[in-house]
Amino acid sequence: MIPYSIKEGFTGFRRASFSSVAATSAMTVALVLVGLIAIMMWQANSVSEWLKQRVGEVEIFLDETTDDVAKSLHQRAMATPGVVEADYISKAEAQEIFKTEFGDEADVFFDESFLPASIKVRVAPAYIHSDSLNAMTAEFASWNRVDEVVFNRPLLVKVQGNLKILSMIGVAIGVLVLFASIFLVANTIRLAIYARRLMIRTMKLVGATDSFVRQPFIVEGIIQGIIASLLALFIIWVVHVVVTAYVPQLGSPELTSVLLFSGTMLTGGILLGWIGSENAVRRFLKNIALH
Repeated sequence: MIPYSIKEGFTGFRRASFSSVAATSAMTVALVLVGLIAIMMWQANSVSEWLKQRVGEVEIFLDETTDDVAKSLHQRAMATPGVVEADYISKAEAQEIFKTEFGDEADVFFDESFLPASIKVRVAPAYIHSDSLNAMTAEFASWNRVDEVVFNRPLLVKVQGNLKILSMIGVAIGVLVLFASIFLVANTIRLAIYARRLMIRTMKLVGATDSFVRQPFIVEGIIQGIIASLLALFIIWVVHVVVTAYVPQLGSPELTSVLLFSGTMLTGGILLGWIGSENAVRRFLKNIALH
């Protein structure tokens, strides 16, 4: 029975070309929409991580001290839980940074006394929120030879609030697109199966079981889903290439992420075709009149 179902599934896909194209096109559109939303959310997450890292920088300004003590504090900062990276900036390096940023006007404002040595700390994303950073800065401030600890608290609060709102909007749009896509695919497949109602009725009249009738349509739906997935991946790849050509700042995902995304899209296409065909045929068989 399985070889028969597979054979009839391919035959039905070729025979009912219009309905197959309609169902495949609907699934392609659905997968492209869902895929683009997923990529946009991935890009938004990358941007949010970048922003969090930018506002999650803590600078420890040191009192007058020796290089050995400063380097010891640097090592201590590196060993602090939640610290990803710590850079020691000596007074001489601070002077060079100041001159680079202010250019020719640096000498007018330059005063060596207000350029202390410092340690710039980059915090892990999991620690980039107000409570953790407040606790961390309090610990740094308690150390000997530390004059001041600074991080941009107002900007952190603002960024966190904006990212939360954007995440909620992204999830809401994603869910809306997903349900709209499922509705579009389900109705298209239902219309495609309705176009072959006479064939289904004939099969039932000669004694075919519901399972026997459903299997070729499920195979056909899976074929449509695979083709739709491949088409959707190609369209998304073209869109990604075009967009990154104009906006090169957008990062490209790693190979593992690409493979995971492709596998998820392929699985999603198969499930759309399978479940859509299964439900459409089941409903039709339930309501079909044999007299």
